[in-house]
Amino acid sequence: MMANLGFRIGEVIRINISQIDFKTRELKLRSEKSGRLDSLIVPIELFKELVAFVRANQSEVERAQGYIFFRDSSSHAKREEPYLEQNYVRKVFREYIQLAGLDQVYDTSEESDPSRSRRNLHLLTTHSLRHFAITRFARATNGNVLLASKFARHSEPSTTIRYIHVDKHELYEAIDSVGVGDIDAMKRRLTK
Repeated sequence: MMANLGFRIGEVIRINISQIDFKTRELKLRSEKSGRLDSLIVPIELFKELVAFVRANQSEVERAQGYIFFRDSSSHAKREEPYLEQNYVRKVFREYIQLAGLDQVYDTSEESDPSRSRRNLHLLTTHSLRHFAITRFARATNGNVLLASKFARHSEPSTTIRYIHVDKHELYEAIDSVGVGDIDAMKRRLTK
């Protein structure tokens, strides 16, 4: 859900079946940042997986008051919420990234709180899934930042631009696609 629809971790863990229109595949979501109610359509393949997951875990979803990403009922945590906890999801994500050999640290934090020690900054995090989804959406819409901003549920397109990543190979391909012929044609028109 995060890699396909660009949800923030706090939004995805709180998805409830009451937010999903199973006829139209539309998911209504309260934005974690703005508090605004937004809606997105769930891509068909992801929707099929979601329906299969809900069916396979129907009793757990019901026990969790409709939350799809439910907390394990055998957990002895003191939390009252029936959905997964954000830090738990981050921890499990980090474990799988390490198992896959994809755990890359690019820097360390500059902690402003003197009681906290420096921590590693990882290249691949749960939030990088949001960056991935927004970048992929922008590419699929030929760089339409306004549409990507709507998809990302940002109030300002300038925020969305920080989420869209371009690598060197894409830049070089774009430069090559301009072509020398176009420049020659322009020179001929200007010299007439």
